[in-house]
Amino acid sequence: MLPNHRVHGGQGRLNDTRHDGHRFHVPPSRRLTSDLLTFSRQVPLCGHDRVMDLSDLAAVRAAAVPRISWVSVFLRAFGLVARDMPELRQTWYRWPWAHLYQHPVSIASVTVHRRWRHADWLFWGQIHQPENSTLPDIQKQLELFRDGPPGRVFRRQIQLARLPVGLRRLIWWWNVHVATAGRARRLGTCFLSTLAGRGAEIQVPPSIHTGCLTFGPLDDRGRCRVTLAYDHRVMDGVCAATALARLEATLCRTIRDELNRLSTASGGQQAA
Repeated sequence: MLPNHRVHGGQGRLNDTRHDGHRFHVPPSRRLTSDLLTFSRQVPLCGHDRVMDLSDLAAVRAAAVPRISWVSVFLRAFGLVARDMPELRQTWYRWPWAHLYQHPVSIASVTVHRRWRHADWLFWGQIHQPENSTLPDIQKQLELFRDGPPGRVFRRQIQLARLPVGLRRLIWWWNVHVATAGRARRLGTCFLSTLAGRGAEIQVPPSIHTGCLTFGPLDDRGRCRVTLAYDHRVMDGVCAATALARLEATLCRTIRDELNRLSTASGGQQAA
């Protein structure tokens, strides 16, 4: 018989010395994810895929200095696409009446997995105006989310996780259903989550955003499956397909050229 587990100190640590079950409070590390799942069920997300040939982009990216992650590449490209497609910056509201709000710029929310105080957390880092940021600037922000002290970088999210469930859900409800510009600042206008670095794909990540982007690992021919899940109340499949086509074109032209300039600049500095 497999032993059951007992938790000490409410931190989710497991001890196999007892054989009786044990009930315990949901640890803070799982509360924000639970909140997100609760509110994401209210958004009718529909996901569309596009297989993109990123072989040329991958070769240019490999030579670029500083090293630019794929997440930075996709954030920058998606920001540029959303600049010209306002649907990707719109949000549906059903209270006090059904209406749309359009934010003037993109604010990308990025899922970040961190280990903090003996527990695995999912945090969300905010990239403001990726369409107006350079690739190195976006990369620096992502590295702060990845390596910075969670207690400082994600302080407000940790504070929110410690609140009672009723108060947390009220804050979420206000931000999702009432706040407009405040919602964009706190939750973002779009969302990116990926497990490509671990060799896996996500079909449709749970999200409250109109545009939710994810991508898988590149295959041996440099192709990548990219998925855009969207709020069907705001846009239709043709719009999503157009956004994916523009995203591929932006990646293979604009972003490739930006990475080329980074390589040229770094080569000139080394020669000097």
